[in-house]
Amino acid sequence: MNTRHITWWRKSKRSGASGGDCVETASARDVETIFVRDSKHTAGPALTVPRDTFTGFLQNLKGDRFNR
Repeated sequence: MNTRHITWWRKSKRSGASGGDCVETASARDVETIFVRDSKHTAGPALTVPRDTFTGFLQNLKGDRFNR
């Protein structure tokens, strides 16, 4: 899947305006894939992750299930 099918990228509100280490996510219409890219290198490559896998990852993040 090519990222040209993406309508817009989203960056977390918590990332702030400092331009720190952030990622952006996006999804394409009619595709069950989430794209993840470095917000500082928007022309660079994007990771592709199945939507269900990404949803599970976010649920685990929000539930603080990862060791720090």
